[in-house]
Amino acid sequence: MSTTLTASPADTAGTRAIEPVSMALHDTDFQRFADTLGRSFKQYGFAVVSDHGLDEATIAAAIDDAKAFFALPEDVKRAYHMPGTGGARGLTPFGVEAAKDASAVDLKEFWHVGRELPEGHPYRKYMRDNVWPTEVEGFQAHLYGMFDAMDQLGRKILKAIARYLQLGDAFFEDKVQLGNSVLRMLHYPPVPADAPGVRAGAHEDINVITLLLGAEEAGLQLKDADGEWLDIAPPPGALVVNIGDMLQRLTNHVLPSTTHRVVNPAPERRGFARYSTPFFLHFNPDFVIETLPSMVTEEAPDRYAGKAIMAEDFLMERLREIRLI
Repeated sequence: MSTTLTASPADTAGTRAIEPVSMALHDTDFQRFADTLGRSFKQYGFAVVSDHGLDEATIAAAIDDAKAFFALPEDVKRAYHMPGTGGARGLTPFGVEAAKDASAVDLKEFWHVGRELPEGHPYRKYMRDNVWPTEVEGFQAHLYGMFDAMDQLGRKILKAIARYLQLGDAFFEDKVQLGNSVLRMLHYPPVPADAPGVRAGAHEDINVITLLLGAEEAGLQLKDADGEWLDIAPPPGALVVNIGDMLQRLTNHVLPSTTHRVVNPAPERRGFARYSTPFFLHFNPDFVIETLPSMVTEEAPDRYAGKAIMAEDFLMERLREIRLI
């Protein structure tokens, strides 16, 4: 059973709302922006951001290129699949990734773009070179432009999270500026009327925060503290942001990484593909994730005492759990 978690200003019977926060507040009333985001993250692990400022032409060009790539013949696409690399770059084909402990694979395929580093950079041992298909003109420029724009926006949101947690506004900046972040161009193909009910199984995100475009198409749900599935229905053009496991761990669960999933649409919509664009913002690979002392109290003891872990090691551990390596 689920109810709708909308972005409308007021609740109606059977409906709960995540109030959107306008990105314009970042410049006009940063404290209010930070407090509104922080409260939403603390309650739901999710927030909705309107007026995000991302260039619509940049978004449209990247999505059009992704659609063109996914429409290519299967053998052409699979030339860009690199088994054993954790899906870090290029194509992960339909039916490969699965949620942790799931018996079935997810009904999706996706393309990954990561950070480009200069020759000789020490982080190149953690980050593979990007792969660029030659079949779609403009693919590289459009998708890396999208990566860069989402990266910058994510760092603004982290600045607000730092303010909310009273860590100092610049707390995250030197911990994510060269993070192993990934832009995912995601394609859920049409499904038959009798398909299983879930396109992407219940899971939590590995990373620090996720920025998601394309959640307007029905299907995204989060599980609330009472175990109820809630539909997320942001207004057109809004961005959904959620907390990942790395930030949950760093904050001793003050900010929760909420279980979420993508369910199949109503039968009349199952003949349509679903596209979305999550950006998984990561810590720098050598950042050590260790509970912040200010997040530990007598009522909330350290859940990870003695269990500090480097971000890269945490990532590899989780990629194994979801069958990508």
